[in-house]
Amino acid sequence: MFTLPSKWNLVISTIVFVIAVWYIRRYLEEQGIPKSMTRGLLVFILAYMVSWGAGTAVDWLQEKVEGPQPAAQTSDDLLRLMKEVEQARH
Repeated sequence: MFTLPSKWNLVISTIVFVIAVWYIRRYLEEQGIPKSMTRGLLVFILAYMVSWGAGTAVDWLQEKVEGPQPAAQTSDDLLRLMKEVEQARH
């Protein structure tokens, strides 16, 4: 079932993405590959894959440390929760 990424996944993968873009651009410039749309797309895809891998590793590590996280709630759970909140107001 679908689970949302953790806060740490979002933070770490964003940082890793920025660092990966910097390193990949630097490497391609050292190789003498001219700037182009294809090079920009290559940088984006490679940085995305590295970032996704880092985020997956963070979620895996968090699950090993804290145990499995609950899956996303179904719409039935949400409707029941809304009814309980409405009843608590009165």
